[in-house]
Amino acid sequence: MARLFRWLLRLATVLFVVVLGGLVLVWYFASRSLPDIDGTHTVAGITAPVEIVRDNAAVPHIFGQTDEDTYFALGYAHAQDRLWQMTMLRRTAQGRLSELFGPRTVSIDNLLRRLDLYNLAVSSVETQDAQTTSALEAYADGVNAWLEEINSGAHGRGAPEMWIFDHAIAPWQPADSIAVLKLMALQLSGHASSEVLRARTSLMVPPERLADILPDDPSRGIAALPEYRAMIDGVEPGLRSARAFDDPLSPVKSHELSGASNAWAAGIDRAAAGSTLLANDPHLGLTAPGIWYLARLQLETGDVIGATIPGLPVVLSGRSADIGWGVTTAYVDDQDIHLEEVNPDNPGQYRTPDGWADFRSRDSIVRVKGAPAITLRLRWTDNGPVLPGPVYEVGTVTPPGHVASLSWTALSGSDPSVSAAMAMMRARTIEAAIDAAESYMAPAQNLTLADRTDVALKTIGVIPRRDPAHQSQGRMPSYGYLPENRWDGRMPYDTNPEFIAPEGGILGNTNNKTVDRPFPDHVSFRWGDTQRINRWRRLMQSRQVHTRDSFIEAQLDTVSFTARSLLPLIGADLWFTGEAAPENTPERRRQIALSLLADWNGEMNEHLPEPLIYAAWIRALQDRLIRDELGPLAEEFTHVDPVFIERVYRDVGGAAAWCDVAQSAPEETCTQIARLALDDALQWIDETYGTNIEALRWGDAHQATHDHPTLGEVPVLQWFVNIRQSTSGGDNTLMRGRTSGTGPHPFRNVHAAGYRGVYDFADPDSSVYVTATGQSGHFLSRYYDNLGELWRRGEYVPMSLDPALARAAALGTLTLMPEVR
Repeated sequence: MARLFRWLLRLATVLFVVVLGGLVLVWYFASRSLPDIDGTHTVAGITAPVEIVRDNAAVPHIFGQTDEDTYFALGYAHAQDRLWQMTMLRRTAQGRLSELFGPRTVSIDNLLRRLDLYNLAVSSVETQDAQTTSALEAYADGVNAWLEEINSGAHGRGAPEMWIFDHAIAPWQPADSIAVLKLMALQLSGHASSEVLRARTSLMVPPERLADILPDDPSRGIAALPEYRAMIDGVEPGLRSARAFDDPLSPVKSHELSGASNAWAAGIDRAAAGSTLLANDPHLGLTAPGIWYLARLQLETGDVIGATIPGLPVVLSGRSADIGWGVTTAYVDDQDIHLEEVNPDNPGQYRTPDGWADFRSRDSIVRVKGAPAITLRLRWTDNGPVLPGPVYEVGTVTPPGHVASLSWTALSGSDPSVSAAMAMMRARTIEAAIDAAESYMAPAQNLTLADRTDVALKTIGVIPRRDPAHQSQGRMPSYGYLPENRWDGRMPYDTNPEFIAPEGGILGNTNNKTVDRPFPDHVSFRWGDTQRINRWRRLMQSRQVHTRDSFIEAQLDTVSFTARSLLPLIGADLWFTGEAAPENTPERRRQIALSLLADWNGEMNEHLPEPLIYAAWIRALQDRLIRDELGPLAEEFTHVDPVFIERVYRDVGGAAAWCDVAQSAPEETCTQIARLALDDALQWIDETYGTNIEALRWGDAHQATHDHPTLGEVPVLQWFVNIRQSTSGGDNTLMRGRTSGTGPHPFRNVHAAGYRGVYDFADPDSSVYVTATGQSGHFLSRYYDNLGELWRRGEYVPMSLDPALARAAALGTLTLMPEVR
């Protein structure tokens, strides 16, 4: 026995040593790709030495003698810190994910090939102005210089992910940067999916109830539209299609997650220090690493600093010494789905206003790892590319003998948007920035500006010109062969909403409706916010003058206007009612919950139980209201629409009819439904978070999920690559943390302000900014999440253009020396 024990001990020791040696080996090879941030590299492609000074937050401050050298160094720094992310953005736009991930991503590649974004980017290179072309080429040279350094300097393939997904990296091209912007446009677009959802819902409910469940902004009347069934023949209600784009690698998300942001500015009369202020926090899906990368660029027209996206040599939100700019999604209705009738005698043709025409078509081969390659037949009509049925669930509303095509402003092969963005970055006045944006196409944004004397807001991007006789006003799919349903170019740029030096001194946007115009001058019927704007207006008007700190306070505000307005409605007949109930009974738990909510001020604080009770209640309430009418389609309504709940409980236009369960004999009241929904919510909370109501924490449910898109679900590795944080805020707070709305954890924070910046032109170097994770995309780097805890706590890092401050506490200075030939 003793001998056996010794042998087992020896075997265990050997196994331990082998495992430990394997882990050390893995760590060694993975850590080889950690970039040098100090020292000297000799590179080809620059004219003079360039310094990349990384400050104590790992933000690169790039000092070059020419703009081209500066852009070269930005490409070099982007590739050092985010190479895997950049290659994945490019591969997604190209429709080539399946070469790495196999059948899992075929549906994503199918869509991207049909949209043809990458080829459109390639053809758009010639559309860029000379300055932009030069910048794109220099940036690409910088990326490729780092690729060369990886190969010659044994830098572990450039990223640890490269060891798992082994593939050759093609040199970066100027078209790749344009493709990244087009991919962002796809991520920020949600009108096509909204059209399909409206059409599907209209097949289930009468028009007056459609106005409840998919309401317009309540500040204007509801426009009467034809029923989809009456407008489109041969379509019947159907079950939802299988969701093809739930993969974290997909750029297509639910219309509920299509984009959001906040931006506001104060003129000199409303700023305490005598010069302007601007705050911006664009919201996108949370990932690790985050999409934003902080950088400072020394340019011949003046230095700029702010947030970039790896792959793009542009500061998209930031400032110079003279002007600041921020962006919010404009919710321009820039997409239409057209139903194209296919010639029954010739499937290669479709109907146009002038008769049958041939589809433009070509074959495209998708190579799939571990499976046979797939040949796609890509087709286009005059209106746009033909979509596969699962995309946006469009197959559920396409009648027999038809296919669906997509009109979209981003589908241009002559797109100068990158040139416009770079010209805006170089502008030094509001007027110059607005003029520079005229050629910008997509994604449409509200550009908020502040120079040293004035503030302004301008919607930039193409707004399609629609016929006043359009069948659905662009709100539902329509026949593509009818002339009145087709686009007729773009609206003039000077008709885009514009506000310069407002009389009140303050302007802003929370994705709310910016103008109240009738169709077809309406900009959009679908806006991203009807709630946060109310809280923002109160905070802005509660002070005569503002400071940097008051703007920060507003940016971090977690009070829910929605909770404060809806709870008195749905609980009107429930507060402090009912007889005394024994402990641990449903009645007693309901009383405790209502008592907590009655004393709550609507603050969505991560440490409180009330936000979780409220969120679970309102979610269960909407589900009870719509489930019997919509059936399985109710699953598509993943988030509560506060306007719908308000219409029901105020009985606007008979909306209280939603409270009655149509399939039951009794007539239920809205009070009964509210009580039942509260019981549902408390039961769900018991099963998920425990029975002690007072001990609940909103932050346990509302964790920010910064997950790695490719490794985030891999056992063991996910503990190293994912970042999870308890967070405050909610769907409708200014510090917005959009919840997932689906699955066993519907309140996880999946879409939030990955970047926050506040710019003070009374003292520009006191401006601040922060991102949600860190600068590095390497999960072994200390800078992978170095900013994450600051972001969670509502803190920032200095945003200074003073070179001395950058150098004072620098982590390192990397000097790029021109190669001597």
